[in-house]
Amino acid sequence: MSLYFTREHEWIRVEGDVATVGISDHAQQALGDIVFAEVPEAGRRVAKGQEAGVVESVKAASDVYSPVGGEVIEGNAALADDPALINRDPEGEGWFFKLKLDDSGEVEGLMDEAAYREWAKTL
Repeated sequence: MSLYFTREHEWIRVEGDVATVGISDHAQQALGDIVFAEVPEAGRRVAKGQEAGVVESVKAASDVYSPVGGEVIEGNAALADDPALINRDPEGEGWFFKLKLDDSGEVEGLMDEAAYREWAKTL
């Protein structure tokens, strides 16, 4: 199970040909109290870098981008009832969607966890 990050603060956890996507702890801290999340529906196709969801906090609204291309197989329905789950566990139960990868090689251009944490310190 490998964890990667984008410069837009999404994370992706890859298990075989399935990837789980969410926003980083850094991103949820910057947003503050999250009050709404919109996740993509199963069956939707997304391209690498394409907007796939929305997260809103008391401070701002932000798009959530797909770090890789593929077909969404599940959106996290728990976020509709409890968007604050993203604040409590952003890199775990607060995930946004799962997708079946089109090309596992797309993760190669993403940062690994150590590189992301170091980069985020510079922001």
